[in-house]
Amino acid sequence: MNPNPNGYTPKILVVDDEERIREGCRAVLSQSGFEVASADSGKTGLKMIEDAHYDIVLLDLMMPQMSGLEVLPQLKAAHPDTAVIVITGYATLEHSIEAMKAGAFDFIPKPFTPDQLTVVVEKAIAYTRALQDIANEKSRMRGLVNRLSDGVLATDSRGRIVLANPSFLKMMRYSSGKVIDSNVKDLIHHPAMLEMIHDVLSGSTAEPVEKTREIKIGDETQGGGVVLNVHCAPFRDRSGVNLGSITVLHDITALKEMDRMKSDFVSMVSHEIRSPLNSILMQIRVVLDGLAGEVTDKQKQILGRFAARIQSLVDLATDLLDLSKIESGPIALEKENVQLNQIITDQIALYNDAAAAAGIALEFAPDENLPTLMANRTNMEEVLGNLISNAIKYSPEGGRVRISAAAEADGISLQVQDEGLGIPPEEQTRIFDRFYRVKNSQTRSITGTGLGLAIVKRIVEAHGGSISVKSTQNKGTTFKVQLPIMSD
Repeated sequence: MNPNPNGYTPKILVVDDEERIREGCRAVLSQSGFEVASADSGKTGLKMIEDAHYDIVLLDLMMPQMSGLEVLPQLKAAHPDTAVIVITGYATLEHSIEAMKAGAFDFIPKPFTPDQLTVVVEKAIAYTRALQDIANEKSRMRGLVNRLSDGVLATDSRGRIVLANPSFLKMMRYSSGKVIDSNVKDLIHHPAMLEMIHDVLSGSTAEPVEKTREIKIGDETQGGGVVLNVHCAPFRDRSGVNLGSITVLHDITALKEMDRMKSDFVSMVSHEIRSPLNSILMQIRVVLDGLAGEVTDKQKQILGRFAARIQSLVDLATDLLDLSKIESGPIALEKENVQLNQIITDQIALYNDAAAAAGIALEFAPDENLPTLMANRTNMEEVLGNLISNAIKYSPEGGRVRISAAAEADGISLQVQDEGLGIPPEEQTRIFDRFYRVKNSQTRSITGTGLGLAIVKRIVEAHGGSISVKSTQNKGTTFKVQLPIMSD
């Protein structure tokens, strides 16, 4: 074995009251390339350990004045990474076990041969190198984590902090000193973040819990607030036992501000172009009605196509304005008790003509026991209008669209089910994205802005609810909206 593959020569200390043992070990180990020192007593050995670090200590258990068992705990306290090989002249199992419990790496009985000595020392060298590699890796990882711009927090299974990098402390505005081994509640005072960490730590082994949400810290109105994307996940061993949690914070304040500016710009542009487009559309209809003079059939056909295109632009501008208003957050401020049955009935009456023209039957059986819902009436009409119009558009002639609403344990569930084209599985995760539309040979002729479902999702979430979709191609699609009965 090469004792110094990286240019470092391991240092060995032999502590034994017998000179022949000390000199024999020195001769064998020096010949193997190690740097060897010796001490003739436990006290001398401890003094040498105070002055220098040794990778390996060969320690005789039976020495006068101070035994090896008395030296061992002091040695390990001062240098926990030093590998201690105990030498016992009696080779008793009791002494060896006692030494191993106190922190010894291995033992060698007297008398021993040079080969036996070399083997046990080589094992100890491999052990110390492994410890050093682990320490170096931990140091590199800690250096990397400490230089991350994202905040990183790690806790043990009891919620005590084992790591918190400078970015995390800065985001939490913490400057009170050491946090390692303190309770996570001493560092974090945001209830939602503490709840995330608690849920992750208390999650079952079979179903690991991961949490992600946006959290606001500080007062944004005074320029000191930040918006953080918080991701919290469990840290588990190979058997799945929860060892703790890891929380990562990403500052998205600038991104949210850019998003707000884009939304404001889109809102301004949409508002400015909708009025002139409506004026043009009205003038075209005046011409089509013959109020400006006789119009031929060919001219009516061309003007009709113009009107349809302009109407599509007006619808797009209207949807963009609606989406901009929703994303700015005011819709959650104006709520009232609404009867969902009545809103559904009104929306069915509104879309009956369009459904009849497409050969689609609209079906709704009101639930007389449906509780009232605290919601924005206009927004609920918009949710139902978008879902019903989509169901009509994507259903074949002769199909049916079923609308239902029912009370659940913690709210109301609303379903709109069609027998239409369906949504391919790979597209179902994207249909709520802005401007996204399923495009294939079956949908090429269906018009739309790709904003309807995005608007629906944001309205539902602003009311504290959720929306999901189940779909089978060429068999139909069901959208399910779940809303809490009371929502602030």
